Parts: sequence; structure tokens; C-alpha cells
Amino acid sequence: MPQSDVRLRLDIAYDGSAFSGWARQPGLRTVQGALETALATVFTRWGEPPLLTVAGRTDAGVHATGQVAHLDLTASQWGALTAKAGSGPGRSPFDGLVRRVNGIAAPDGDVVVTRASVAPDGFDARFSPLWRRYTYRVADADAPRDPRRRGHTVWYPARLDPAAMERGALRLLGLHDFATFCKPREGATTIRTLQEFRWDREPDGVLVARLRADAFCHSMVRAMVGATIAVGEGRFDAERLEELRLAETRTSEFKVAPAKGLTLTEVGYPADEELAERATQTRARRGTPDGGGTVGG
Repeated sequence: MPQSDVRLRLDIAYDGSAFSGWARQPGLRTVQGALETALATVFTRWGEPPLLTVAGRTDAGVHATGQVAHLDLTASQWGALTAKAGSGPGRSPFDGLVRRVNGIAAPDGDVVVTRASVAPDGFDARFSPLWRRYTYRVADADAPRDPRRRGHTVWYPARLDPAAMERGALRLLGLHDFATFCKPREGATTIRTLQEFRWDREPDGVLVARLRADAFCHSMVRAMVGATIAVGEGRFDAERLEELRLAETRTSEFKVAPAKGLTLTEVGYPADEELAERATQTRARRGTPDGGGTVGG
């Protein structure tokens, strides 16, 4: 990043139902496309529009409440932003930016920049994180069907055993090659550290999975959720799930869970003074330009 540039951090939330995922794709509505189009409009008089680098490129239909991205503003773009802010008490250069981007990107509010700030030195939204956290919601036969939540809860027709699902989840924790649960990407590693995976039945009866890892490869979360649902339905036991993991091969013994139940809820970063070192370590470990390591879902 040139010395004169200013890096901003954006915190973002979205309902993924109407988006074809995060990544910009020609002819399709995506979260990145909507936000970058809005940024291009905001900075239309100040050179090349800024582009976004994201913590986790979620798949089509996946939601987020805690997505993080960064963008780099040139000196002229930063000057324009701060000039527009004025000098009144309590005024921030980001108030107008957030308001304008949200108004242009999604007037109906299905994507929202919740906060914008100057990023600390060394911050990289994609390579600096220590972990990403997701939740997945399933309403099985024992849970009520709430139509208001149908957009982010999967309705499952069978009765599931959350204790068995928890036993299956425990077999996946740790540092492993998760090739069984990842769609292959050329040159990208499928080795991850799964730090947390548990199932709970909420007071409303819905089963909620909570997962955290240093990163998730393509389809990994939904595949692991689908595998533990198969355990919860009694199609195979936790020991068989471990055998499938050790095989490191894609299988048809379980189905990948639908996208709509999945939400990226949080991205964890180290202390400011450790951000640059963490980014360097992550780039080296991923080992490819694409990395394949921040695809969620």
C-alpha cells in the first residue's frame, strides 16, 4: 500500500437471500458488487474507485452479521471524504460515507455497512484474522416453524438428536486435513484448525451449531453441518464421521446443508501490534495467490 494511502475497515451485515454470494460476478447481484458500485459512485470524481478485500467470501445465500472488509483510499479520496465531513461537534468523516454507501448499495437494507473506521497499521481483513465464527440454524421435527425466520433457518422434517450431533462435532475438532468437507480449489490447502464446533437447542426449540476456525475452505461449514445432521438422524455414528474425515475424500454419505441456515457472525483479529505479522504468517501458510482460505460456507 502506498504511504499516502489510508486503509479503512468496514464492518458489514447482510441477508444473503438475494445475493449470488460475496464475490463480484458479471451479470449477478453480489455483496461485493453492490458495495463496490456504491463506492465507485461516492468517489466518482477522485480517480480509480476503491476495491474491497474481505475476511470471508461467503457463498450464495449465506448471511453475515459480522463480516469485515478493507479498502484503500488515495490521498485525494481521503481528502474528499474528510472535507465533506465538516467540522461540527461529533461529526465523523465516516458518517456520510456509511450513509451514502448504504443508500446506494441496498436501499431496501439487505446489505448494511454498520461501521467504518481507519484500520490500524498492518491490518489486512483477509490475512490478519485469527479466526472466523459461524452459526447454523436448523428447526427439526421438535422445533416450531416460525415463518418470520424461514429465510435463515432450515426446516428439517426429521427428529434430530443434538447429543449425537455434538459427539460427531467433537470428532472434527483440531488441526486436520478437511478435504472430505471442502470443494477442491487448485493449489489451495484444505488443512485447517477447527477450534470450536458445538450444537445446542435454543429456548425456541431451534438447533444452533456454533463453529470457529482459523479459516474455512469452500463449503466446509455446510458440509460439516450436513455430516453431523446425518449423525443426529442416526444414519451413521460419530465414529463413522471420524473415519470419513480421515479418508480425506469427498463422499456421498451425507448431504451438504443448505446455504440459508448459515451466518458469518464474527471475525477475530489479534492486537494491533500483531496484525502485520499475522498477515505475513497466513500468506505463507496458504501458499498460493488465491489462498482459498477465506471462503465461508
